[in-house]
Parts: sequence; C-alpha cells; structure tokens
Amino acid sequence: LVTQTCARNFSVSGKSVDSSDGLSEEHRAVQSMASDFARKELAPGRDKWDEEESFPKEVLREAAALGFGGVCVREARGGSGLSRLHASLIFEALSAGCTSTTAYLSIHNMCAWMVDEFGGSHHDETVRQMCSMEKFGSYCLTEPGAGSDAAALSTSARRDGNEYVLNGSKAFISGGGETDVYVVMVRTGGSGPKGVSCVLVEKGTPGLSFGKKERKVGWNSQPTRAVIFEDCRIPVSNLVGKEGQGFSIAMLGLNGGRINVASCSLGAAQQSLELAGEHLLVRKAFGKRLADFQHLQFELADMASQLLASRLMVRYAAQALDNGASNKVALCSMAKLFATENCFQLCDRALQLYGGYGYLKDYAVQQFMRDTRVHRILEGTSEIMKLIVARELLSE
Repeated sequence: LVTQTCARNFSVSGKSVDSSDGLSEEHRAVQSMASDFARKELAPGRDKWDEEESFPKEVLREAAALGFGGVCVREARGGSGLSRLHASLIFEALSAGCTSTTAYLSIHNMCAWMVDEFGGSHHDETVRQMCSMEKFGSYCLTEPGAGSDAAALSTSARRDGNEYVLNGSKAFISGGGETDVYVVMVRTGGSGPKGVSCVLVEKGTPGLSFGKKERKVGWNSQPTRAVIFEDCRIPVSNLVGKEGQGFSIAMLGLNGGRINVASCSLGAAQQSLELAGEHLLVRKAFGKRLADFQHLQFELADMASQLLASRLMVRYAAQALDNGASNKVALCSMAKLFATENCFQLCDRALQLYGGYGYLKDYAVQQFMRDTRVHRILEGTSEIMKLIVARELLSE
C-alpha cells in the first residue's frame, strides 16, 4: 500500500515546515530522540492499538525510561526538569508516531507536574513512580453535569477526622480503570471555584469504581471511562496543595495541558502533510501526477501554511509559559484554539487528497484525522478558548 505508515519520497527536511528549523542544538537533540522513538516504537503499533483498543503500557514505560514520563517535573523528584518548550517538541515528535498514545502521555505528564508542583514531601514517592510510569495517572475534572463550567463541579469530599469521604462521579476520564493515580478535583467548601480542592485517589481504594469503557471515534489506544466515588475514604494527607486551592491547581495544569495537546495536533498534522505530499507524487489521474495539478499544489501550500502558523503560535505560547509572562493564559488558549482547529482541518484535507483511499483504515491519514478531532474539545473547548482570549482583551 502506498504511504501506509510514513512518507518515503516526499520530505520536508530543510524546507519551510521543517519542525527543527530555528531550534538550538540541545532542542534538536531532544526532538531527534523523541522522533526516533516515535518511528521505532509508536508508529509500528499504531494500527493494532487502534483496532484492538489496547493500551500500550509497556511502550509507555519505555518512553518514560527516556525521560518522557515527567518532562517538566523537577529532577530531584525523578523528572527530566525540562521546559514547556521542550515538552512541546517532544509531544509533537511523538504524536507523528501515534497521536492517541502520545495524547495520553501528555495528560499523564500534566498530572505528574501538578503533584510535583503543589504536593508536599510526602508525595515524593508518588511523583517518582509517575515519572517512571510505574504508576499511570489520570486527570479528573469533568463531570456529567460540569464540563466547560468546571467551577460547578459537585463531587464532594467531606472531612471525617483524618479522612475525606468522596461521593460523586467524573466523566470522560482518559485512562480510567487502568491507571493507578487519580488527580481529582472535589468540593470541600461552598459553591464556586474557591470551594474546590485537589486530592489523590489510588486505584483499589474502597468506594472507587469505574463505568463502562467508552466507544470512541478516535483515541482508541487509551481507555476512557467514568470514575465513580461512593463513600470513598482517603487520608487527608492525599490533599494536594491547600483546601480551596484545587480550581487554581486545575487551571494552572491546563495551561501546560493546552500546549501539550496542541503539540500533539502539530505532530499529526506534520505527518498528514508528508503523507499527502507523497500521495500527490505517486498517484496519477488524467494522465499525470496529482502533484502536477495547480489546484492541488495550492492545497498543499495552504496546508503547509496552516501547519507553520500553528507551530509558531504553540512554541511562542510555550515560551511565554516558561517565562511566566503576564498574558500566558491567553496565549496558551490562543495556541490551543488555533493549532487544534487548523491541524484538524489539515488532517481532513490530507484525507480528501487521498480520495476514496483516505477513507480506508489501511491508510494512516484517516487515523490522524480521527485522533485530532477530540483535541478541539478536551482541555477546554475551542469556544471556551475564545472566551478566555476575549475576556483578556476586554479586561480593564
């Protein structure tokens, strides 16, 4: 089959959309390591994991052995101690191999960073185990009745001596049922964001259960389930940060999470562009190559422009987050909005260039399209990203 896994004759190396363009030698080395892992360990399993809906834990642990389990976690706690820009480069490169698996890894990284950043010394071992991916993490914010309006969450944590008693449920949890550490936003106080706290719940805790495995359009290499708490008792020491700090922790985590998922979109788009270019070079119609039709040349140019603009915006936002810029929240939201929308469109356009072949699961473009669709929804929908940006612009 033509271009089933990766492009062979069409290359963007050294061209306008080369993903290494403008990077330092150190950044290129990190990117190259991630790209090699994507090519050797992720891409070969992508079709199988999607078809069988299997969660490749051992491959993820191999990624963790390279430092990809806690990219932005402090080295003293077992992490790599790298920047948000490094993380963006890593997740973009890995996503070209398998977007779904990389997206889960990006969520796990967000969880590990949150526990590292806000957890006490008694959480040291948990952070180390997450960095090595001895333990897998899940982020639990969304509820059946509280999606975009996250501050309205109702899962409660009632204090009872030295324990919290949790009741409620979380929806659409990546890794749910198969991960080990659940970073859960719960209500310990009154209504609104100031009543929210962040706690850790370990798999196997009495009162913790899971819903059915969801059947999804994409992201099939990671399970998604509801996470249910019924008089689930945890030690008060499982609190991350302080009571009432949970919503702030959740939002700070999402700044990096939005950069990460946008970076996953970049990797899928880059690979889709290369696959489309390869197809145009080898496929013939009306007696000549598709690459010789000016309309399709224009289409490829538009796609390349979408990709580069998205990448520049994501990397700019990542650097703003690293530097603690005052406008970092709006920039992360802009980057997530622009990149996830444009990269999904690029993947869809790549599928269109394949014609009927693009709709067959023998060709990778359809999977990149399916896996990037949800990026416009999770970590804050595109509509919520617009609200965040607009509020920043109109603030006095």
